[in-house]
Amino acid sequence: MDQQPKHIAVAGATGAVGIEILECLEQRNFPVSELTLLASARSAGKTLIFRGEEITVKELTPDSFEGVDIALFSAGGGISKEFAPHAVAAGTVVVDNSSAFRLDEGVPLVVPEVNPDDAKEHNGIIANPNCTTIVTLMALNPMHRAFGGVKSIIASSYQAVSGSGAQGIAELEEQIDALANDKPMPERNVYPHQIASNVIPQVDVFQENGYTKEEMKMHFEGQKILHAPDLKASVTCVRVPVMRSHAVAVTAVFNDKPNVEAAREAINAAEGVQVLDEPFADQPLFPTPLDCTNKDDCLVGRIREDLVLDNALTFWVVGDQVRKGAALNAVQIAELL
Repeated sequence: MDQQPKHIAVAGATGAVGIEILECLEQRNFPVSELTLLASARSAGKTLIFRGEEITVKELTPDSFEGVDIALFSAGGGISKEFAPHAVAAGTVVVDNSSAFRLDEGVPLVVPEVNPDDAKEHNGIIANPNCTTIVTLMALNPMHRAFGGVKSIIASSYQAVSGSGAQGIAELEEQIDALANDKPMPERNVYPHQIASNVIPQVDVFQENGYTKEEMKMHFEGQKILHAPDLKASVTCVRVPVMRSHAVAVTAVFNDKPNVEAAREAINAAEGVQVLDEPFADQPLFPTPLDCTNKDDCLVGRIREDLVLDNALTFWVVGDQVRKGAALNAVQIAELL
């Protein structure tokens, strides 16, 4: 990593991912010469702490990027589309957390442990993949390399309410309180159905093919990140009453015949992912969302040969979608720069 200190800007600094980005920059000792915190006019004037210093948040404007080396955007697709071009025009490299540029030709889509070299081919913008895609590929990529490439994926995600932001967490908490204290169920503002004591098989909006936008992200983003244009992914994304960290159950078909022990070895040899898989222990070990919350690494368990498909393994992977699925991945991309 180039240790020359950089002027870093964080757009969307007061949001959950923005705050997590600041934690990652500090914890990883990123060489920051100057830090500019940007947010909406409503949040301008607030202060956040970075390395023991109080920094005032400024309003995000087209002129916010003068002298900024790298801008980490986490303020939504509309904001990215409006302001990222201004940043690039000012000579800033943008690392964008939204879906605005992920599938654009000429914009690298990067998971640093998977395709770091792609980050070198940018034209001013590098995109951060969808959180569920990142968590899945952290487990899948070592096997993709070990078994001659992945051909197809069938997956079901179990996605925490923090994926919907602070409002999703609040809605679950209010509903849990109502159930526990025999209160009337509060009005729903985030989810189409009650999320407490329930699961909802809809994350994002439905597309013409019957899949949701979130489900198609793994299909298209997986192809781009793995450089596997023929990869197919059939995914069902489910919102579950968990506060933080996503889990994904995956069946992957490979070109070569895989085996469980080789898969474990490949995963444990990779960066940022670990195997937690002891099904025959007195208390069987496998990862859960709580095991990953506020942690950098993704965890993989329940690895087994699939009983239906040839050359296939079935496994379970869990990762903190706010951290590795968003903030940490963005900071790691900045480190590659």
